[in-house]
Amino acid sequence: MNILDLPDEILLCILNKLNNINILYSLVDVNQRFDRLALDSIYIRDLDFTANDKSQEYRQFLDRFCTSILPRIHHQINKLTLGHLSIERLLHIVDYSQLYSLSLIVCVPETILNYLIGDTILIRLLNKQITHFNLKTEFRTIELFGRYEPTLFVMVLSFAKCLTDFTFVQCHRDPSTNSLFTVFSPHCVSSTLTKLKIDVNTLDDCLYILDGRFDCLSILIIDIEKIRPLLSNIDTTKQISKLKYLSLTSISLTSFYHEFVPLFRRMPNLEELTLFLFVKRINSTYIDGIHLNNEILIHMPRLNKFTFSITTLACNRQSNIILPSNDDIQRSFIERRCQQIGSYADDNTMKIRARCHIYSLPYQFHMFHNVTNSFKGGIFNKVRSVIIIDDIRPFEHEFFQIISQSFPFLETLSIQNDEPQKYKTNSFTFITFPHLAVLNLELAHIDYVEQFLFERKTRLPCLLHLTIQYESLVMITNNFTNDPTRLNFTQLKNLVTDKSFIRPENFHSYFPQL
Repeated sequence: MNILDLPDEILLCILNKLNNINILYSLVDVNQRFDRLALDSIYIRDLDFTANDKSQEYRQFLDRFCTSILPRIHHQINKLTLGHLSIERLLHIVDYSQLYSLSLIVCVPETILNYLIGDTILIRLLNKQITHFNLKTEFRTIELFGRYEPTLFVMVLSFAKCLTDFTFVQCHRDPSTNSLFTVFSPHCVSSTLTKLKIDVNTLDDCLYILDGRFDCLSILIIDIEKIRPLLSNIDTTKQISKLKYLSLTSISLTSFYHEFVPLFRRMPNLEELTLFLFVKRINSTYIDGIHLNNEILIHMPRLNKFTFSITTLACNRQSNIILPSNDDIQRSFIERRCQQIGSYADDNTMKIRARCHIYSLPYQFHMFHNVTNSFKGGIFNKVRSVIIIDDIRPFEHEFFQIISQSFPFLETLSIQNDEPQKYKTNSFTFITFPHLAVLNLELAHIDYVEQFLFERKTRLPCLLHLTIQYESLVMITNNFTNDPTRLNFTQLKNLVTDKSFIRPENFHSYFPQL
């Protein structure tokens, strides 16, 4: 049976699963039946124009969509997601009378700034009807980010009179940049916003957001590039009584954990808390269940859900500081009747520089960073990015078997270890990372380069991006003379090294996709 002869309900189901507006709207004007199916309100309500945003075929599709289809459906669209090209085409043609949710992915800052000046459709939408606005910036350089990010944020807030849900996410951030609120502080306000998801540079930004300028805010999801000492004179005593949900993420190492712990004591009505932190403590012990309870949780009487992943790097030169064992860490949670948690901790013989990682279970984050040899495994189906690091002990073959089994959907892996492997043999079983696309070996000993790039040890069928020192690349290929088929390079499309080099004559045999 021809697929086009299928009943309407089955054909609609197939089209829905395809989720491709290019294919869907190719059916328009074929006949009356396809018009009815393609223009069904189930598809019109939520349209995403970000796929294949740069292809010539997509440009042709947009031409046809804007001239033949959009005039027939614009008044029925509720949610709209636009990329760089589609922003330019779809944001100045028609009004969208039923639109309440708008998502924009911006690469060139002028693209969006032009729509925030004068009497534009975007300004009218923000002013009168948009309640959910997502703005993701993918500026090419950090310089562009620093120049335009504060302007975009304050301009959106100044026009958005109905906004309740605002997502402001940046792909490039500069930790040396000042607070987002420093220049425009008096203008960054909203009396309607109840949910804010935002990437910021500093802890100052977080405290500004919670100083009362968003007086209806009940949900805050914030990613802080770098937690540093406070630079601004911000009121840090006011109670934050309306906040019900807080998610605070910062993947960069911070020595200023003490700067923001008092923040949690100002949230008496918080019901859910999510933390992802990497903390450096000097002449101190690990963060454990006792610390979390006494310093944070005891101040939140209404808290009913606590999701966390906290790594402590303890740097101690005082011999009288005894680091707790992993069993001690586990007991610190059990004695306080906390939820199930996982942990691994370096033993006390490495107390000068040791790590401990505590996390709630089931694990809810896509990142699992600072994994040491103390990690004994588990099942983490949501994790896509892993960083493994050890300053003292080498990673042996069995450890990588644990990593592959514990993170079955791993896509990005970084290895940081300068210690050579002790046990080297060709009798090991193969290890496969079936989904690994990005591998960073820049800070890895040559033994780990061999461990991952030689197929006799590890198979990487999906490896697309490799970061490696040029010297290691020369060694692993024996100055580009080894048999290329022994290496995991067949699918590689991006190679980053610490120095530029002239490609040797047989370079393409190693990297056929480059």
